[in-house]
Amino acid sequence: MKQSFTYEARGHVLIIHLPKELDHHNCRNLKYETDLLLAENYINRVIFDFSRTEFMDSSGIGVLLNRYKQMTANGGEVALCGVNARVHRILTIGGIGKLMEHYDTKEAALIG
Repeated sequence: MKQSFTYEARGHVLIIHLPKELDHHNCRNLKYETDLLLAENYINRVIFDFSRTEFMDSSGIGVLLNRYKQMTANGGEVALCGVNARVHRILTIGGIGKLMEHYDTKEAALIG
């Protein structure tokens, strides 16, 4: 079963809906697709929606850190929403918890 990402644009905000598993098999596609979207659009905020995600490995941490560095270097920001306890633990171990704002819902993340 192919794990796919869906994207949603709201003004200058890009919402990335992550699949059930965020691992090395699909992180390459995520990086490639978001590189294209960020190059073609004026985006100053990226929200990663984890509401469907049950598993994430270090490749996912790498993609999040890469996007964080890219966005903050250009005056933008990155936020997370819908993170379950299991993924939250991985994010905390990876140091992401201190870098990015966490919101319970996509709507709350959009308000910021």
